[in-house]
Amino acid sequence: MKRIFLFLATNLAVVLVLSVVARLLGIDQYMTSRGGDLGGLLVFAALFGFGGALISLFLSKWMAKRSMGVRVIEQPANSTEQWLVDTIRAHAQRAGIGMPEVGIFESPQPNAFATGANRNKALVAVSTGLLQSMRQNEVDAVLGHEIAHVANGDMVTLTLIQGVVNTFVIFLSRIIGGIVDKAIFGNKEGRGMGYFISVMVTEMLLGILASTIVMWFSRLREFRADAGGAHLAGRENMIAALERLKLAADEPLPQQMAAFGIKGGGRSGFGRLFMSHPPLEERIAALRSGSAT
Repeated sequence: MKRIFLFLATNLAVVLVLSVVARLLGIDQYMTSRGGDLGGLLVFAALFGFGGALISLFLSKWMAKRSMGVRVIEQPANSTEQWLVDTIRAHAQRAGIGMPEVGIFESPQPNAFATGANRNKALVAVSTGLLQSMRQNEVDAVLGHEIAHVANGDMVTLTLIQGVVNTFVIFLSRIIGGIVDKAIFGNKEGRGMGYFISVMVTEMLLGILASTIVMWFSRLREFRADAGGAHLAGRENMIAALERLKLAADEPLPQQMAAFGIKGGGRSGFGRLFMSHPPLEERIAALRSGSAT
């Protein structure tokens, strides 16, 4: 979940910054002065929307290292680190991708993530809690799952989806901003401070709602990554790893880790829309039935 959360947070921040830049450079004023030129507005929205998503993608590995305190293994210091590097190398070779950077971050919770703009220059990081609480065959499956994410190009595909979502968020927020500025603030040209404030607020709200589309995509890709992990490390090992995670997820998370809950189960209705991962029970059932693809 960490890579998705970091990507979405970075993307929203970048889009808001780009909106401020557009305001300062007078781009917004120029676009609104063109009145009904929706085609031009859509092109502007696409440039900034995809730009924001691409910037977030290229920052993803750096952000993950900094925010999670990932220590990249340059030279294995012990047998565990050597096994970790060797296992990831073997999975990467089987998956047909370049050797990722391998890292460890401090956390009592068993967790792992993969990120990066290039499938041949990715980062795979695991928590100390994962290495301490899981059997080696289970860790092997988790690593296979993360390598599958990289091999499947999930971050790149997610970026393209986020770019489309950003485009419509930027497009609609400016239309709404113009309407609000004219109707409520009385600016006939729709280019006053009310426009700017309305655009910023609308972008943030629509951006949060639009993230449900990215979350839906993320849930689908988790099933495929589980299948990839099963292929690389064995189906029973992948199931065992998810069962182990299920046990760990039943324990309360530390306060600073609450936003990164790995289980995702138990939510229903509206809350489910914001889940980046399907409930572990569904993932286990999909592997057992062979429907995870």
